[in-house]
Amino acid sequence: MRLDLLQSLATRVAERERAGLLRRARTLDAAHGVRITIDGRELLNFCSNDYLGLAQDPRIVRALQNAANECGVGSTSAHLVCGHRREHAQLEELLCEWTGRGAALLFSSGWLANLGAMQALLDRDSVCVQDKLNHASLLDAVQISGAALRRYPHNDVEAAARQLAGTPESSALLASDGVFSMDGDVAPLRELAALCRQEGAMLMVDDAHGLGVLGPHGAGSVDETGLSPNDVPVLMATLGKALGCMGAFVAGSRALIEGLTQFARTFVYTTAMPPALARAACEAVRITREEDWRREKLHVLIARFRQGAAQLGLPLMKSSTAIQPIVLGDAERALQASRVLEQNGFLVTAIRPPTVPAGKARLRVTLSAAHSEADVDRLLDALTLEATNEKSLGSGGHRR
Repeated sequence: MRLDLLQSLATRVAERERAGLLRRARTLDAAHGVRITIDGRELLNFCSNDYLGLAQDPRIVRALQNAANECGVGSTSAHLVCGHRREHAQLEELLCEWTGRGAALLFSSGWLANLGAMQALLDRDSVCVQDKLNHASLLDAVQISGAALRRYPHNDVEAAARQLAGTPESSALLASDGVFSMDGDVAPLRELAALCRQEGAMLMVDDAHGLGVLGPHGAGSVDETGLSPNDVPVLMATLGKALGCMGAFVAGSRALIEGLTQFARTFVYTTAMPPALARAACEAVRITREEDWRREKLHVLIARFRQGAAQLGLPLMKSSTAIQPIVLGDAERALQASRVLEQNGFLVTAIRPPTVPAGKARLRVTLSAAHSEADVDRLLDALTLEATNEKSLGSGGHRR
């Protein structure tokens, strides 16, 4: 007798619920910068990826509206049929100039970009070496490609070297996040690039959380490290985080982008992003490059939060980016801390397995240039109350 697939799925959902790991989407009634409304209550949002505060910037909104008036909404087709509009071409050119690459290719999401790039580059005779904390899309992409997946402990370059050395005859791709989405730390990109040169492997960096935030004029973690396009032949980044828009791109040599255009199935067979959204992203790129004060303010806020959290004795991870995780370990403990913070007017989501490893549940605090120093201080005061009450964050101390 065949297995009932819906019943099997329901069983898995029930198991997750019993483990306290069930996840549900929450509906926001309104959003005004970092202040959001849920169920009629205004909360201060400390869990979005709007790192530069651009998602509601009136100039970007105006660019979107004007382009929608001219172009309509849908692109009506895949890029290679009749969906590639002037706005898409302009955005690709801007991204090339910004990242110093010869060519770029737009995708409708970061997930599609990673799947498309790896599916085009890898085959069953290839090996892909990855950090164990890479984004899920990078891991899934290798499975779809059919290549052998070899994983190394987080940021352990020596272990990555052993994985590459173990497959000397295979074509190899080493893929890493630039900024790790759950830990907030930056990959050892210089060392990984040197390893790839030594082993004849290609290096791919997913800079979804680095673009806009790191590097001169926000060009990302690769640029901040001083690596060239030859050092990192494949660069992927998204437009839906620091740039406040939607979509993603892969940038590299003209030969790479020509190959992806032909063989990246998630590009070939996907409807192009709305041209109005591409126009909005062009404006977001311009603002991001020109307004360095946004990055400067963000880094001031990061330093302020870390100093206050250290005085509280909170278990912060070693992150210099906008992602500041407070690791609490137990999933229920993290959920309870999140609930208490919400009762006090803050939205800080609890991140639990399987998104993070078992025993590593956390509050994932993310900062934005749209926050004020007073906002950060209010959050620290709320965390002080938590630490004092010993409800979720341990004994801690008082912020001075």
